[in-house]
Amino acid sequence: MNTYIIVEAGVNHNGDLQIAKQLVHAAHEAGADAVKFQTFRTKDLVTESAKRASYQRENTGSDASQADMLRKLELSEDAHKELLLECEKLGIEFMSSPFDVWSAEFLARLGVKRFKIGSGEITNLPLLRAVGSKGIPVIFSTGMATLQEVKEGSDALMKAGVKKKDLIALHCHTNYPTDIEDVNLRAMETIRKELRIRVGYSDHTRGIEVPIAATALGAEVIEKHFTLSRNMPGPDHKASLEPNELKIMISAVRQIEIALGSAEKVPTEKEKEIALVARKSIVATKRISAGDRIEADAITSKRPADGISPMHWDQVIGTKAIRDFELDECIEI
Repeated sequence: MNTYIIVEAGVNHNGDLQIAKQLVHAAHEAGADAVKFQTFRTKDLVTESAKRASYQRENTGSDASQADMLRKLELSEDAHKELLLECEKLGIEFMSSPFDVWSAEFLARLGVKRFKIGSGEITNLPLLRAVGSKGIPVIFSTGMATLQEVKEGSDALMKAGVKKKDLIALHCHTNYPTDIEDVNLRAMETIRKELRIRVGYSDHTRGIEVPIAATALGAEVIEKHFTLSRNMPGPDHKASLEPNELKIMISAVRQIEIALGSAEKVPTEKEKEIALVARKSIVATKRISAGDRIEADAITSKRPADGISPMHWDQVIGTKAIRDFELDECIEI
């Protein structure tokens, strides 16, 4: 299984197109499948009086409104188009999360291959319907949601036009950063089992261990925030990986997906070779003459495995020796 790795640039460009392009290049160099931004118009996203989340206040050092913060982080339509072209040039998928119906319509016109819906929008029925109506694959995060809300959100998307096979739910915990005791990674399996939809994991922990574990548990998608530097000002930088860390995480995920292999339990060619040395054969513990009855005290099991397997022990006991056997010689019957 190939794990689809989305690196979340989000708003870590700080409203600067050139920084956004640097993030695209860093994502490509790290080996990501897609780099994702956020598409919104502040006036359609929040009221002027909406307060910042606690992590946003802490990370920005300001108690100003969400609107004041978000206006500085918007990307223009032209900026989106430039980023899409930059991604196409490098061969990495451009993605962006819409936060309102206008943004969903704009991204559809832009020609995105799939939508990614953030955790905060799982209860936003108008947006779910707008996204689902496009009939293209959808990945949606489930932070802050109950299992019932995940079901209702996925049902709304499918009713609007998304095929079940094209829908992936990302288990997620919405806090930046997420404490390790809040991850609850087994919930990803619960979503898969109970709702019978494809699953993945969107990570907000500080390190790289949890995305790697999620890969081992069968996550089809891994999403991780990244930044050029955690020292940059902004709400999400401190919970993001820097480029070198991102490379290490992606390399580890790729190693794990190779290690997952297939569900078939069979020895590899290398193991077959080693088995000849590591396994055993039935051999004589003393000289056995032709015609003698082979008793248990006349045989034992020793390496190498170039004779009869000890699993046939009971079939050997009581048979007559077909020839003379010397000490340590493999028994034949």
